[in-house]
Amino acid sequence: MSKTAEIFSHNPGFSTVPLSPGVELAASAWSEDARKVLTPAAAELIGKLHRLLEKERQVLLGARQTWQTRIDSGELPDFLDRNSEAVQGSWRVPPIPRDLLCRRVEITGPVNSPKMVINMLSRNSEGARADTAMLDFEDAMKPSWANVMAGLVNLKGAADGTLTHTEPGAAGKTKIYQLDPKDMAVIIVRPRGLHLDEANLLVDGVAVSGALLDTALSFFYTAKALVEKGKTPNFYIPKTEHHAEARWWNSLFSALEEDAGMPTGTIRATFLIETLPAAFEMEEILYEARDHAVGLNVGRWDKIFSDIKTFRNHPDKVLADRASIIMQRPWMENYARRCVHVCHSRGAFAMGGMAAFTPGKTPELRRQQQAKVLEDKRWESGLGHDGCWISHPFFIGAAMEAFPKKNQLEVLYDEGARYPDMIPQAVGPKTMAGLRTNVRVGIGYLNGWNQDIGCVAWDNLMEDLATLEISRSQTWQWLRYGLTLDDGPKVTQAMVRSVFAEELEKILAEVRTEMANRPQQEIAAVEKGFIKAARDAEEIFTRKELTDFFTTTSEVAA
Repeated sequence: MSKTAEIFSHNPGFSTVPLSPGVELAASAWSEDARKVLTPAAAELIGKLHRLLEKERQVLLGARQTWQTRIDSGELPDFLDRNSEAVQGSWRVPPIPRDLLCRRVEITGPVNSPKMVINMLSRNSEGARADTAMLDFEDAMKPSWANVMAGLVNLKGAADGTLTHTEPGAAGKTKIYQLDPKDMAVIIVRPRGLHLDEANLLVDGVAVSGALLDTALSFFYTAKALVEKGKTPNFYIPKTEHHAEARWWNSLFSALEEDAGMPTGTIRATFLIETLPAAFEMEEILYEARDHAVGLNVGRWDKIFSDIKTFRNHPDKVLADRASIIMQRPWMENYARRCVHVCHSRGAFAMGGMAAFTPGKTPELRRQQQAKVLEDKRWESGLGHDGCWISHPFFIGAAMEAFPKKNQLEVLYDEGARYPDMIPQAVGPKTMAGLRTNVRVGIGYLNGWNQDIGCVAWDNLMEDLATLEISRSQTWQWLRYGLTLDDGPKVTQAMVRSVFAEELEKILAEVRTEMANRPQQEIAAVEKGFIKAARDAEEIFTRKELTDFFTTTSEVAA
């Protein structure tokens, strides 16, 4: 069944509104924000790009399956031709634009929340400001139609410097959030990955790519304003698996520049190396995107998920507790070190990973968190990264302290760093505590997801779709191979379901304690949400087959 047929079969009342020849929108999605965003010119651009690039996107998605089939049959990932032009050529990425030369601390968060966007772009309560802000349509944002459209509206306001937000404050006063256009972090947009379809928008009867929609409309609504201010239209590209996918993105960027009458290289992009196959093709990915590439990033959380997913058919590659897979594990450190060497040898930035803490409730816990962030970021800085990610403004100062230099483009390793051992190892603890963490993350995250939220503060960490993917895939892997945990029990369906029941009861008890002074009706509503989330997560975690992604399509707007 085609994607389009699936949309109609699951939504019998599905009807559309024509936007331009061959481009139509689900009638239920024709919201106030959609009317602002999907002008005839914007819809025409989407149609043009879809017809240019959709066929190749499908070929690339098929190539992923072919590659995975080989790995499932026992093959191991390996480096590509070491005599190719990508490896042996003297090419370099274009000079890094002035506004991107300093990316010591990058803060990330969902683009659909105007308050969060303003806070990411602005100074925190201590006067510290991130160098760049990654405004996310991907793992930190549930890709509901309302969120996508709100994100584009917010993004336009951020690029213009006009975005504001108001909400009730103390003593009946209104609290106003607004940008200072003269003192803002550099904007970087992360669109959805190649695998995600946008079910609400069809071109010639086919659902468009979420990646194409987000990128095209982000550029359409911000590029002119940014360029006029001497700023660079920037993108973070997620979930790349093979170098041919970087070529697809490069083609999209070139088509957008041509349509806008802007020179090649106006757009600059940092590619997340957050899949195991991409780790083996870093140099080739940079080469294919060299007209627009400005760097690579070691996306540690999605990389762990990809390691598990890639080796799902290899019983000798059952990974340890998520918390134990730190960057100092040999295969993780080698992957980060390779990123630094490859990027710097080509004049590109090598960005470090995420510190996912959310501020603890006590001064002592916050001090401990600050110390851990500082330790982690000093390690990344010592490795040669040019900057790092944080998920909350509270930690800007600690992260900034670890990166005293504007960048570290001069750091290079010898050729041994170019071809290291990056095959994951089945070492480290596999414990009941690790399983319980996975289950708690599943319940907490799905509770947010069911409320249209794509990232949740949970147990003092910011959990997003990437950490849900780790939790569900690891639980599935332990179930598939009947792992006996270090502290005793064998992982079975019955045991996992029992853990879900136990953790749900703990969460419900926490809710009752935290909401003790609230009306019973409010408490009951929150409890109901967690009960549903636990049921949903349990079904996902205990499926017989591991799906490649939690979801590959957005929901049709209600």
